[in-house]
Parts: sequence; structure tokens; C-alpha cells
Amino acid sequence: MHVTLSKSFTFEAAHSLPTFPVGHKCRRLHGHSFRVEVRVEGEVDPQLGYLIDYNDIKAACEPIRKSLDHYHLNEITGLDNPTAENLARWVWERLKPDLPLLAAVIVHETCTSGCEYRGA
Repeated sequence: MHVTLSKSFTFEAAHSLPTFPVGHKCRRLHGHSFRVEVRVEGEVDPQLGYLIDYNDIKAACEPIRKSLDHYHLNEITGLDNPTAENLARWVWERLKPDLPLLAAVIVHETCTSGCEYRGA
């Protein structure tokens, strides 16, 4: 049986988007309550009845969450232009070694805006 599982984490952070036009509200320093959804995909182990323990996903995400929560994202190495697109890729690159079944990272900046990244 092939399944996709998801686990989410949240963090609060500030950023500015330096490539947006001068005068654009997103170019100014502002903050978001970010929500990141991590999806893993694969075949369920017939003996266990599950793909992966949700706690294993949470454990892989926690160091990343801590490195983002209550920080100015532009000051984090690799996030000088922290768009949702770049942030999704940044999270992917840090999660993939610990979660080989990683299928997607979805970054929500707001309740209505988000970006899904499925690897390079």
C-alpha cells in the first residue's frame, strides 16, 4: 500500500524580501506565523502496518524549527532572500538527509498563501 503522510510545525519569524520593488510592502521588514507541512511518501511495511512513526518526522523537523523560530530569516545562512520558495527549498535540503522518504515541503506564510517544493 502506497501512502503519503504529513506532519506540520509552526514558527514565528521576521523577514524582508529584497528583490521586491521599492515601496512594495513585502520589501519592508515584517513578520509571519509560518506553518510548514512536511510530507513523506512510500510503501507501508506490511508487518508494521505503517510507513514511518510520526515522532520520527517530528524529531527530524525540530532542529530546523528551532533554527527559524523568532529569528530574522534574512540573517540565517542561505536565506538572504527568504521567499516562501527559497524557504521551502532550504527546509528540504536540511530534512532530506534525515528523512529519505521526503516527498514535499509546503511553507505557508499566511492562512491563504503557500509554496510547495518537491525537490530538485
